[in-house]
Amino acid sequence: MILSDIEQRIKAKIEAIGTPLKDWDIQINRGILTGFNDAFIIDGEKRAELIAQDPKSEEIIRPILRGRDIKRYGYEFADLYIITTFPSLKIDIESYPAVKQHLLSFGYDRLKQTGDKGARKKTNNKWFETQDSISYWEDFYKQKIVWKIIGSNINFFIDNERFFYNNAANILTSDSVSLNSLIAFLNSKIYEWYFKKVIFIEVEGGGIQMFNTVMEKIPIPLLNNTQEKELSERVNNLLDNISSDNIQFYEKEISSFIYDFFCLSEEESSFIESF
Repeated sequence: MILSDIEQRIKAKIEAIGTPLKDWDIQINRGILTGFNDAFIIDGEKRAELIAQDPKSEEIIRPILRGRDIKRYGYEFADLYIITTFPSLKIDIESYPAVKQHLLSFGYDRLKQTGDKGARKKTNNKWFETQDSISYWEDFYKQKIVWKIIGSNINFFIDNERFFYNNAANILTSDSVSLNSLIAFLNSKIYEWYFKKVIFIEVEGGGIQMFNTVMEKIPIPLLNNTQEKELSERVNNLLDNISSDNIQFYEKEISSFIYDFFCLSEEESSFIESF
């Protein structure tokens, strides 16, 4: 890592005030690895068909976003759904005949988890279950910050709509931390700079890796109640106007708070703005 004098100063200010996410009261988990997405991820038409055949099917079909669907402060829903036969749920597939027949249409030998040629990798899970156990399935129903784990853009958004995610995304939940202020820092230009210049791990094709081990190193300031309230209000203003032509105004309000918080000089903040 080779940083200029001004970059060294900015880095020092961030790390002097910030607390690494590994020391926060948060949980980070990856999205769902099915082992065979063609069978477990369906479109809206197939979902409607399965529910028409057996209304009980709806109990184990949830809307899903992929890593590519995640945008900065938002998302694009591709009308995709996941069959949530997670091993940790101990589902009786006989209770969901339409879903069972759908999965079997791909072939038992393709779905079994034996490690045989043409099958999924060897696990102790049943043929109709996802490859990962997903013991943290309840976290998908919580408010959460979500991001794509590999990409050229730094995009985070707060999910209040109970989406599930594939394994191209990670989710962050907490029972005590305000996600509004946290996402303000993560989506800011100063942290885009920090991601790309200080802790980045580049992957083939030029993307940036943001797995758990990378995210845990990010130093984010812990705010007092007054600071928390002020920054959260600015984030709410942005979210309320996410489709507005004035979105840049609300982004500048958040940036101004963060630059002041880190005591950046005019030269330093201008450097970050031009990054």
